Amino acid sequence: MTEKLIEQLEARINDLECQVAFQEQTIEDLNSALSQQQLQITKMQDQMKYVVGKVKNMDSSNMEDPANEPPPPHY
Repeated sequence: MTEKLIEQLEARINDLECQVAFQEQTIEDLNSALSQQQLQITKMQDQMKYVVGKVKNMDSSNMEDPANEPPPPHY
């Protein structure tokens, strides 16, 4: 092989190594973001279950009977 061809191949290998390093960092960053989002989703699901449970257990006797409510002012 000629010196020029060897230099071209070395340059291409170097470029590929740089691309792989960049892709590995990008994958790590995306994995970290995905993990954080999953934790947030899990937390929000737990909060939603809590709220739904509270709403289901609300005592309807604490609410005013709609029949006893005065009509809105525009009636």
